[in-house]
Amino acid sequence: MVKDKRRQLIDSVVTISILVLTIGYGLIVRPVVWQQPQLPLEIIFLLSAIASISYLLAIGHQWSQILERITAKLAQALPTLLILFAIGLLIASWMIAGTIPYLVYYGLTIISAEHIYLVAFITPVFFSLCTGTSWGSIATIGLVLISVANVINADLAITTGAIVGGAYFGDKLSPLSDTTNIAAIAVNIDVYQHIESMLVTTVPSAVLACLGFVLLDVIYPANIINIASSDLRTVDILTQTLNGIEQLFSLNILLLIPPVIVLIGAIRKVAALPTLILSSIAACILALVFQEVTLSAVFQTLYQGFDINMLTNSSTQLPDPLDGLFNRGGLYALNTPIIIVILVFIYLGALDCINAIPTVINHVLDKISSQAALISTTLIASGVVNALTSSQYANSFVVGESFKTKYDQCKLPRKVLSRSLEDTGTMIESLIPWSTTSVFVYASLNVAIQDYWRWQLLSLINIAIAFLFAWCGIGYFQQTTKKDELPNG
Repeated sequence: MVKDKRRQLIDSVVTISILVLTIGYGLIVRPVVWQQPQLPLEIIFLLSAIASISYLLAIGHQWSQILERITAKLAQALPTLLILFAIGLLIASWMIAGTIPYLVYYGLTIISAEHIYLVAFITPVFFSLCTGTSWGSIATIGLVLISVANVINADLAITTGAIVGGAYFGDKLSPLSDTTNIAAIAVNIDVYQHIESMLVTTVPSAVLACLGFVLLDVIYPANIINIASSDLRTVDILTQTLNGIEQLFSLNILLLIPPVIVLIGAIRKVAALPTLILSSIAACILALVFQEVTLSAVFQTLYQGFDINMLTNSSTQLPDPLDGLFNRGGLYALNTPIIIVILVFIYLGALDCINAIPTVINHVLDKISSQAALISTTLIASGVVNALTSSQYANSFVVGESFKTKYDQCKLPRKVLSRSLEDTGTMIESLIPWSTTSVFVYASLNVAIQDYWRWQLLSLINIAIAFLFAWCGIGYFQQTTKKDELPNG
């Protein structure tokens, strides 16, 4: 029996190490040491999956068993894939309807260039709190903010870091968020107890992030005036953009119906996919009613994305950055993250054959003796598992299931465990180059992780505070009873 457990641990370490080594080679050694291009993430996970499956076959696992686990894992990924397709349709339909141009137009009239980074952080907070979706906030209100930043020549990397941080702050504390609910469910506590616990680390992090963006607004200000004067234009770029949007699109308050549908659906806890599809359908109808487009143009937009040339008055010129941001969306808009998600889950399905990740985590837990060390180990494990899996769902259930008994033994409330699952798990997603979140951010905002990660202040501060509070004994919540747990805990 001991020999079998030791063999399982060795096999688990080998299969996990395959991905670690492939990532190290493809994303670190090639560009840094050999000055060669990085390997695409798709190739990294494809090679890792092939190598892991080959190892499993070599140690005696049957192909039929491996394929069964991979299929089961891909079935778990299907909702995520459908939402990615739906977001591509949403972006395209909101574009041709004039919804995003409408929001950009009025955003330009009310957003002060002097405080663009602070606004870019705070605005997604409220949207994510109400909708419970960080990705949805990044793809919608985030797109509006990055458009504004383009026009006023603000630093796009800082703006993206602010947008992503704000979206994640709101999502993390929203009772409508899927990852928030899953973290609570994974350790058998109420979602509001989980949110109460997260306030301990997340609110101080947000306050410090706000102060940071206030300083960045001073240190790296938008320089729209300099651009206009250097180009010797008679009309500055902001006025040109406002006039261009007015001429291209028929602006009407009814264009807000699509985002209102998303907001109402989230508040009423309607499933995300039908809500996004309904919003897209409403946007298509609005496009036919208010914009000068044909039905064929609407279908083409949903298929391949929006292009300003589809508008009958497309001769109107917009500044290049905004013109490029308007031409986007469509069924294939997010094909890169979709392919990466599929390959990630193929690799994870292979690992499920030997229960690799839980095996390694359970082995590490035998060495834990103090509360501070337990919380710190949870933080490390959550960060590592999320980085390996690109899935907070997997992280919550794998790490939550592995750690919750140990928390009971150490007399730590499980809401400390659920908080720790997100303090590094959720927060690290946008800082990992190969994560689906980083790929999604690039697909939505066209800013790469190597440019924005250092400005994603919320996550960087939150991760540091989580470890600091763990070792200072802050936020432990004295446990006198087990009332934190649900009856089935």
